[in-house]
Formats: sequence, C-alpha cells, structure tokens
Amino acid sequence: MAAVRGLLFDFDGLIVDTETPSFASWQEIYRQHGQELVLERWAAVIGTIGGFEPLDYLEELAGPIDRDAVGARRHEHELALAEVEELRPGLLEYLERARELDLCTAIVSSSSRSWIDRHLARLERAEHFDLIVTADGDRARAKPRPTLYLEALERLGLDSGEAIAFEDSPNGVRAAKAAGLYCVAVPNGVTVSLGLEEADLVVDSLAELPLAELLRRAGKNSSQ
Repeated sequence: MAAVRGLLFDFDGLIVDTETPSFASWQEIYRQHGQELVLERWAAVIGTIGGFEPLDYLEELAGPIDRDAVGARRHEHELALAEVEELRPGLLEYLERARELDLCTAIVSSSSRSWIDRHLARLERAEHFDLIVTADGDRARAKPRPTLYLEALERLGLDSGEAIAFEDSPNGVRAAKAAGLYCVAVPNGVTVSLGLEEADLVVDSLAELPLAELLRRAGKNSSQ
C-alpha cells in the first residue's frame, strides 16, 4: 500500500465497547420473558442496521409483548451499562500518535451521529477526529456495504491504499475490504468468537501493537 495518511475507526465495540452492553441488555429482556438470546442470533445485527429484529424474535418465542414498554426498558438498561465504558485499550495512544505523525483520523460507523456524539462528549474525545461518517438509520448505507468507507475516503481526499480501517465485527471487516482498505480487526467480548478471518490482521488489543509497528506491517504486506 502507499504511505498511510489516514486511520478509519469503527465506533461501537471498537472505540468504546458498547456492543457488550447492547447484547447484555437484550439478553436480560429475553430472560425476563423466560427466553434466551444466543450470540448466533445476535451476531447478524452487529455492525450493521437490520439483519435481525430482536423484538420480532422475542414475540415469536414468547407471544405478544408491550413493545414500547419493553423497548424503553431495554434502552434505559443499555445506556446505564454503556455510560461507564471507557476508550478501549490502546485507542488513545493511537490517536495521539496519529496526530504526531499528521495522519487524519475518522470514525466510520453504521450507528447514528447522535449516539457517537453522546459518547465522545462524555469522554471528551471529539477533538481527536477529523471526520465522522454515520449511517443514521439508512440501511442502504450501512455496513457490510462499503458506502460509508468510500464516503470517508472521498471526503478526506485519500485513496484506499492510503488508509487503514479498524473493525471489531464481520460486517465491518467486509465493508472495509469491499472498499479496498487494509483492515485490522480488534474483537471485543461479544465478537471474539465470530469469524474475523477476512481481516488482514487480527489483534486482541491495540495496546499490544504500537502504531509504528502496524504501519511497518501494513507496508510490508503491500510489498509482497
């Protein structure tokens, strides 16, 4: 690949582990109705919009429910869990080093802009990103389609060979690779057992891989 000029980060589960609170909040709702939500079902919705409708499936298993009340209760629980999550290990060091190297940084997410802004505000990290590209409920833009990544590259003035994508889910990895990006997968507690083999590199934590070493590996990979 060409000299790297930009780092493109997924948000949920990658920058902040909101995936674990989301799954846990739905599991709790299912258990309250005498049912169990397994990861194999939930995996379809990670990193995208749609793919699996948890309220529909709950009604298939348990019968009619008060969807508004259940949804509100679940959302409140998710927020309570997510609000205590910090940046994932190594992420801040990457952002600080990227600034020193004059690399542009972006968030590329299937989530909503308001959700991301909420967490960046509480963590006081909004200034670390040059661009935020979100799907905002539009399934046609959401991962695993490459649309969001292609938009980010265009707006940053980068070719696909000049950026590295960081993802935590199969849907995200597929989107990055479809956009022609070198992709690093950093699974979280929910996605660690999912197939991430399509990524160019899988690491347990960014804290284990300094940015300088990643840039060296990415460059070596492109020359082979």
